[in-house]
Amino acid sequence: MAAPSRYRRTLLLGLLGLASILNYADRQIIAVLKPLLQQDLHWSDLDYGRMTSIFQLASAVAFLGAGQLVDRMGWRRANPLAVGSWSLAAMGHAFAHTLGQFTGVRIALGATEALGTPTVIKTAAVFFEAQDRSLAMGLMNMANNFGAVITPLIIPGLALAVGWRQSFLVLGGLGLIWSAGWWLLVRNEPEEPRGPAPRIDLLAAAKAKATWGITGAKVMSDQVWWFLLFWTPDLLHHVFHLGLKEIGLPLAVIYAGAGVGSVAGGYASTRMVRTGMAVGRARKLTLLACALLATPVPLLLLTHSVWIAVGLLSLTLGAHQGYSSNLFALFADVTPHERVASATSIGSLFGNLGGMAVLQAAGWLLANGYGYTPLLALASVSYLMGLAWLQLLVPKVRLCG
Repeated sequence: MAAPSRYRRTLLLGLLGLASILNYADRQIIAVLKPLLQQDLHWSDLDYGRMTSIFQLASAVAFLGAGQLVDRMGWRRANPLAVGSWSLAAMGHAFAHTLGQFTGVRIALGATEALGTPTVIKTAAVFFEAQDRSLAMGLMNMANNFGAVITPLIIPGLALAVGWRQSFLVLGGLGLIWSAGWWLLVRNEPEEPRGPAPRIDLLAAAKAKATWGITGAKVMSDQVWWFLLFWTPDLLHHVFHLGLKEIGLPLAVIYAGAGVGSVAGGYASTRMVRTGMAVGRARKLTLLACALLATPVPLLLLTHSVWIAVGLLSLTLGAHQGYSSNLFALFADVTPHERVASATSIGSLFGNLGGMAVLQAAGWLLANGYGYTPLLALASVSYLMGLAWLQLLVPKVRLCG
């Protein structure tokens, strides 16, 4: 397909960023409203841990087919399908009254959100060359974090004003509006050439050693992200005694830090590549810097200051997003465009399984009095372990496009 203009690429990137904001708002609202939902629906920490891990399992299972579907549909049609389907699932939360019903709609949300990541990576791989790809991924991750920033600032007040059920309806409705707007704007855009049969895409991606090298690093990093996404509000509530009204600003600062790290990590490797450094070396040096920045996170349990804890969590999630931006860029670097969504889905599948395991473990550890120490200790070394695995399996990065 013909290379799009800079204006067109910027417009599409902005629309994808808005979709990512809505995605994280739909996903994170349950964590922000946990104290209210727990009181209204009589959940225990173990119930919450199980529900969040089931959400991850649903996403993981759905990733088996999500990437193949996106590679076959192409970026133009896959985007509104992804956003529209998860928005309907988000709206379904408003009608849940029991733990079982709530778990059911979480499963639906997890399964439909599995379309999001391969769709974004597919679109970015088509529209951005290797030298600009990590910065584009960084900007997309920043949009994710902006969603995570505004959710704790807006949702508590919205829920207190109109109720938590109506809050789910509002967020889901915005996604449906986005889907209609996307289709009106890009319905006449030329689609990229279709890939081969879906089964072949997945098998070809699975045979590539680089896929498993990046996937291993993604497993080790994603489990930290999912743990902090779903349990940071609870940590601030139980360790630092913040209520629903007080928790919004600290959470916003934490995820703002994550957004800064996302852009910084994407820019760092892009800058190194533009100055002549090999793409693989630039990616891995950035991954190492991010991994080292995440190591101090357990120190937050030694302070009585909520803002020191916020600073450490901001640093960790910023490091995570810089790390994540470069992993996603690597998927696009080493995989042919026609099957990049399939390769990304394999990484996301196992990343979600890692997230499912840590969320289940978190619920059990906290319900049995072990606290946050073992979870934060694991978080501090996970990124270094992921980079070591990547280096073992992919000592040299070979570009595919």
